[in-house]
Amino acid sequence: MAKPKDKTTATEAKLGRRRSKTKAPSLKRGFYAQALSEAEQVLLPEAKEIEGLDEEIALLRVKLTSALEEQPDNMSLMMRGVDLLVKAVAAKYRLSKKSREDLADAINEVLKEIGIALFPSN
Repeated sequence: MAKPKDKTTATEAKLGRRRSKTKAPSLKRGFYAQALSEAEQVLLPEAKEIEGLDEEIALLRVKLTSALEEQPDNMSLMMRGVDLLVKAVAAKYRLSKKSREDLADAINEVLKEIGIALFPSN
């Protein structure tokens, strides 16, 4: 196999690709381009500019609240939502495993208390 040209890596050469001359890959040739709808491709540059996980964490909280309102008895869905929220917060603060477990326990307790308040036993 011929040696790749100066800015083309061996993997790119095998796949018949070349690096884009710009820092950001073109959406039309990007790795995930085929998986994105046109609307998503339009949003991608804006999404690349967002730093941190604050918006994602806020979205998870809103969705978790909506899920609780719409399906208060679906504990499996609730636990998956809590798990995602804990993982996102842990990633944001780079919490240790013990801290993540403590946070998950605290959130679970809050959810139990909300459930008791919404559905008091007779």
